[in-house]
Amino acid sequence: MSVLVVVEHDRGTMTPASLGALTAGHNLAKQINTTMEAVTVGANADALSNSIAVFGATTIHQAHHAALIDFGPEAWGESVAQVVRKTSPQVVIGCGTERGHEVIAQVAARLDLPASMNCIEFDAAFDGTQPLRMTRARWGGSLLENAQLDASIKLVTLANHTVEPVEVPTTAKVAVIDVELDASVMHSFVRDRVERVAGVTLATAPVVVSGGRGVGSAEAFGPLEELAGLLGGIVGCSRAVTNNGWRNHTDQVGQTGTRIAPDIYIACGISGAIQHWVGAMASKNILAINTDREANIVTKAGYAVIGDLHKVVPAISAEIRRRRGQ
Repeated sequence: MSVLVVVEHDRGTMTPASLGALTAGHNLAKQINTTMEAVTVGANADALSNSIAVFGATTIHQAHHAALIDFGPEAWGESVAQVVRKTSPQVVIGCGTERGHEVIAQVAARLDLPASMNCIEFDAAFDGTQPLRMTRARWGGSLLENAQLDASIKLVTLANHTVEPVEVPTTAKVAVIDVELDASVMHSFVRDRVERVAGVTLATAPVVVSGGRGVGSAEAFGPLEELAGLLGGIVGCSRAVTNNGWRNHTDQVGQTGTRIAPDIYIACGISGAIQHWVGAMASKNILAINTDREANIVTKAGYAVIGDLHKVVPAISAEIRRRRGQ
């Protein structure tokens, strides 16, 4: 018996969400006095073993098949299901990402088990024998639900940015499992992708400077771009901005965009509707720049400047350059 963590990766590169899931798995395994194990899908993830062991996995199951070259939800789901059948863990933890939810849903369907998604906390009294109680984020995080999962194997996903990764290096053994996949799981695979420019992304940037409807136009994002550049960050936006065609959807922060967790989030001219707040609430610090002191983002922010962003943002950039002697 064990806690099994499904490691999410993209062609052999482990996703940040996996680190939190591994830490959550290690913590839960320690709580119920068992081991934390991990599973990777595809031979291109074999090189992740050492990185996974750093977070406490004692056994790493490597699911191999010639078709597992890139992500495919059915193939990954069936592969993990076969590993679960073989290892009989007490709890299986997936990442709270689009892929993570899809894989765990596939596993649940194939094993005829219930699954609980977007968990943010597990019952500290759980000993592995009773139903697993947890708190789940629902409706994009606007509702927290207390629930319990009663099944022979508990399948869950951990909401992203919920657990801070903690290294607990251990010696792990590797177990290769040659899975059997038939035509029924070969319907969909990632075959091609558009590569973005290398560097920080909205999801990983330490600083995000976002603009909302209050920015006024696509051209008016220039000062936000300048500030983000000075701070080594990236520019984001609200849904209203993408709806107006001022920025691409890939820049959107929110429930239907990207969920971020930067060291500081600078929200300019953003009202802070719940859908946007869901994407930004994991930020370690929030600075709101807004003319409306009653705006939702202002009331939730740790710091706020009540003023015209078109004056405030350039002033911040000018002060940064002055202090740097630029």
